Amino acid sequence: MSAIVTIEGVYRDRLIDAGGCTLSDSGWRKNMVVLPCRVLLAAFMKNEPTALGVRSLQIGRGDPAWDNSPPPNPDPNTTTKLTDAAPFVVPLANLTIQFLDATDNVVATSTNRIQITAKLGPGQPTPATFPLREFGVFGQLNGAPQMIDYVRHPVIQKAGPQTLERKVRLAF
Repeated sequence: MSAIVTIEGVYRDRLIDAGGCTLSDSGWRKNMVVLPCRVLLAAFMKNEPTALGVRSLQIGRGDPAWDNSPPPNPDPNTTTKLTDAAPFVVPLANLTIQFLDATDNVVATSTNRIQITAKLGPGQPTPATFPLREFGVFGQLNGAPQMIDYVRHPVIQKAGPQTLERKVRLAF
């Protein structure tokens, strides 16, 4: 019997100062691919004209209680949106999406792996006191956002002149 292939993902956050020096690096950590991603993939395979791939990366404040104890693990079968009702949205136009080969090199041809990069530059998000505790990658189905993956993480306090580079890798 062959091995079961799963959809997997990882992410990495780097906080960079105004001079280009890395202040912190989370290293690669697992993210959670949610059930709506599988629904979106099924819609692609059925050639649904309303199924669109990555459209945005949403960043939220999450729950301040997560700062005192680790956030509870969300359910991948029922999680469809961020905890934050008003997240900061990084639209597709501000994301870089690339194919990766098996050794994480960027390649021009289609593979089963992608990398999504978002850079939140100085002054983003607004207000400057926006604590970052969660994020999700979203596609679109029938005109509505469709969550692809989700992460709750320790709070990131990004100061005004700093840049947060967030990379998400997904393997299908």
